[in-house]
This record gives sequence, C-alpha cells and structure tokens, in this order.
Amino acid sequence: MTRTCNDLAARHRFVLAVARLVLTLRHIRLVARFVKKTGYLPNPAAPRRYHEMMLWRKIIDRNPLFVTFSDKLAAKAYIRAAYPELRMPATLWSGHDPNDIPSDLLATGAVVKANHGCAMNVFVSDGRPDRTEIVRKARRWLGKRHGKRDGEWAYWPINPTLFVEERLTLSGGTIATDIKVHVCSGVICHIWVEDKQAGRSHLFDGDGMPLPGRDPDYPREDQALTIGQPIVDHVRQAAAIARRVAGDLDHIRVDFLVTDDQLYIGEMVVYTAAGYATWTNPVITDRLETYWRLERSAYLKGRHRGIGRLYAEALRAWFAVREAGLAA
Repeated sequence: MTRTCNDLAARHRFVLAVARLVLTLRHIRLVARFVKKTGYLPNPAAPRRYHEMMLWRKIIDRNPLFVTFSDKLAAKAYIRAAYPELRMPATLWSGHDPNDIPSDLLATGAVVKANHGCAMNVFVSDGRPDRTEIVRKARRWLGKRHGKRDGEWAYWPINPTLFVEERLTLSGGTIATDIKVHVCSGVICHIWVEDKQAGRSHLFDGDGMPLPGRDPDYPREDQALTIGQPIVDHVRQAAAIARRVAGDLDHIRVDFLVTDDQLYIGEMVVYTAAGYATWTNPVITDRLETYWRLERSAYLKGRHRGIGRLYAEALRAWFAVREAGLAA
C-alpha cells in the first residue's frame, strides 16, 4: 500500500475496501463502460483521478442543484433569480407539444431546444429547416431519457420540455463563439475557448493567460485560436462571472456564448463530456485533480446515518490523510 493508505486507521481502510467492492458490483455496467473509455479500473469509493471523481459524482453525490443545473430551463431561472443583471439568451416559448410552437418563431432566427439533455437543438434561420423536420426531431427528443448509458443521474428527474430561444449572432471568425469555464470551489481550473465557425480553440488559465494544448474538438496545433486583447478580455470577464455563479460548488462548468461586444451565460454543466473529457495537455487534468476537492462536495458536507455515516467518515479521513501526504 501507499504511504497514504498505511496512515489511515484500519477501520477506515476496511470500510473503503468494502465500499469499493459493493459500489463496483452494484454499478458493474457503468464501471465496465468506464474501463472501456479510460483504460483503467476505477476506485469508485475513494477516487484520486479526474475521471474517477466524475464517476463518484454519478454514483454517490446526489446534490439536488445538479438536477437544477442539468435542466436548461431551471438553470436559466436559477441564474436569473440570483443574478438578474447577467445576460442570457431570451426564452421565447416553452411547452410539451412541438405542434404548439408559434409559426412566427420558426420564420426567422431562433434555436429550438429540449431542456433535459445534450445535443438537442435545431438552429433555425430564414424558415429552414422546415416545420415538419423540427417537429419530428422534437418528438424524438421528448421520447428520450438522456444520460442513462453513462449514469448521469441528474438528467433523469427532469420533466422533458421544449423551448425556443433567441438566436444570437456569435463572433465566430473574429473572437470566439463559446467560452467554457471550469470552476472548483471558487478557483478557476482552466478555461476552454472555441470558435466553432472557424474550427479553432485555445486553453487559458483563470487570469486570461494562454495555456499549452487544445481541447478534444479541435486538438491540432494548427487549430489554435488567434489570441488578441478582445478574447482575453472576454475570458477574464467570463472567469469573474463564473466564480460568482458557481459559488462554493466543488466543481461545475459554466458556459458562455460570445457576441462581438457581449458575453451571454449559456449553461451549467455537471458532467463534462459525460464524465470522460480529455485535453491534449495533461496539465489540465492535473489542475482539475488538484483543485477539485471532493471533501467540499454536498455529500461529504452533509450528515448521514448508519452505513452512509461510516463511509462518509472513512472517506473524509482518507482525504485528510491524503492531503497531509501531499503537503509533506
């Protein structure tokens, strides 16, 4: 065993060993998928690595805010109530039957979305695509429960709802279209900036300084985003807003849309890339593993009874010993 394990009380080691076995067997399909995606067998009871932390969040941490943030409409309402001064795309309509979408909203520029998953959107411009195609896709979304395969439980309680959102004119080709800020307990781990129109990206730290490497969408060095003062200013502004919105959450990703002169807050992402995100620079993962402190999660800050109390105590002790070992 490592020095960290040997310094942990025997009763805590026993509890964590049993928890690892039980959680692995109880979630064997999810663990098998994890191995297929990452190439290693996880410890879902006492996670060390970033992807293990995401697995632990899926299996253990039932923070009710995760449901709020995973529901695109509820997240907008949450942000609007807490920070009414922040800009976000306007919701023009919401409902449960795609046939009820007002025709005038589909005649110009808008985005048709569903609130309960990812990649459920249709960008409408000048009446294209036509209403029949939009209705067909929307019905398919409503019949789908997102996140089952990857264990993203926060999507499951959401009441599937359609909505139409204003379509912003994004700054693709000049600055960027998207800024994604990873925040851990108020600390910016890194910022992922993309220009989806030009097919370029760059990574930044919380001060707006460029970091080496690419994101998985545009990984090649010849896909590097051109850096100028406007994008640096937007990155710094996004970092400041993301800290406020994220509060004391142990980890969340706050997404922004970029126009020529404004940032619009987009989404709050609980499970980036279903928990399997990668970056070409290994330092990015190292930063996440350093700053993401699971002892500050809703689960470990909460009170538990019975077996749950024994497990929470053992895991808190494990984190304390591990932290002492890293500081030594």
